[in-house]
Amino acid sequence: MGFTGFPDEAFIFYEGLEADNSKTYFTRNKHLYEDAVRAPMTELTDELAAEFGPAQLFRPYRDVRFSKDKTPYKTHQGAFVDLMPGIGFYVEISAAGLYAAGGRYTQAPDQVARYRAAVDEDLTGKPLESIVAKLADAGYTIGGECLKTKPRGFGEDHPRIELLRHKSLFAGVRHEPEPWVHTAEVRERVERVWRDCAALVEWQCAHVRGSELPRR
Repeated sequence: MGFTGFPDEAFIFYEGLEADNSKTYFTRNKHLYEDAVRAPMTELTDELAAEFGPAQLFRPYRDVRFSKDKTPYKTHQGAFVDLMPGIGFYVEISAAGLYAAGGRYTQAPDQVARYRAAVDEDLTGKPLESIVAKLADAGYTIGGECLKTKPRGFGEDHPRIELLRHKSLFAGVRHEPEPWVHTAEVRERVERVWRDCAALVEWQCAHVRGSELPRR
């Protein structure tokens, strides 16, 4: 049948999970998760795969081993097109609505070093500055973990100091659960975001790449 949107039950499921993040709630409502969340997200990403590549759907379970927050379940369903390790396109559904984005989400030391070297160099840094400014002007929120101070080796007067503070860098937009989220228009919205973010993703694939360090 193909993707036709996310039903009301998807948002109802996550509203309930935010109120009661327990195994009891999740087990009792797992059919809602499977039918109203995971199935349509799979259909959506399958339809987008021809243009953007296959996506990985994240598991609903949180890794609580090293976290003070011991709630067992994620309050959103995300999917990621991994073009290079940690670099690609992202989409998420939650009680807050739909979020779509693109960029780099990892911050391994070698990635950060390559990123800052490319931002520092005018030949590669100025194009990134233009890409990010264009996305911001179009209403996208520029995200990623940032240093509060200047990175070591760079002065506060660097023309791209704000970009240099970033350890990860992505752009995205969040939509509230309006009526169109129940229709196939979701695909058009996500396509638009991913196409707009393509230049940011491509820049990071070219100049940052995936981490080359051994996995711990």
